[in-house]
Amino acid sequence: MPTVLVTGANRGLGLEFARQYAAEGWDVIATVRDVSSAGDLRAAAPGARIETLEVADFRAVEAFARALGGTPLDRLVANAGVSKAHRIQSAADAETWLDVLAVNSVAPTLLAGLLAKNVAAAGGRMAAVTSRMGSIADSSGGYVAYRSSKAALNAAWHALVPHIGVPLVLLHPGWVQTDMGGAAATITPEESVRGMRAVIERLPPERSGAFLDYQGQSIPW
Repeated sequence: MPTVLVTGANRGLGLEFARQYAAEGWDVIATVRDVSSAGDLRAAAPGARIETLEVADFRAVEAFARALGGTPLDRLVANAGVSKAHRIQSAADAETWLDVLAVNSVAPTLLAGLLAKNVAAAGGRMAAVTSRMGSIADSSGGYVAYRSSKAALNAAWHALVPHIGVPLVLLHPGWVQTDMGGAAATITPEESVRGMRAVIERLPPERSGAFLDYQGQSIPW
């Protein structure tokens, strides 16, 4: 069976990634911040290996990678993310901004570096769930911490391409009906994840590092 690692799998897009892969017979390793909140995950992806991981704790990320050992990973989906500090107007806002950068930018890049050998061993691929809001060319402003964290993620993963040794892609999921996207969003998690999975599967190696939406359309940096 192929194996997929999904971070931030207790709800939203991460939960749907885990559900879809499990439904197709994949071995799913799913990380959550708190296993007591993983009831929906257990129901959606029976048999998934659920691991506690606070991605903002970089030592914990290292320990998690060590615990995986040489486990081959056919897919790595770096999905965990947060949205806070929409305006930076105080020292507390600035500290929250650093927290957002840790989760949304540094952690997925660290995870990619630590697990590249596992993905390479399976001939696999990596994907990071980013956002069009990280596009500098296509920005309506606001949401300073979130936008900058996704722009940093995009830049970091694109910089990995020459030396990481596996294909990777940065994916905008669309405006999705999740806790973060809200009820007014235009697409369901199922539609978004199905689209993103298709993009991951058909990504040509020469397009590694591309910034694409869930339908495979390019997004300006």
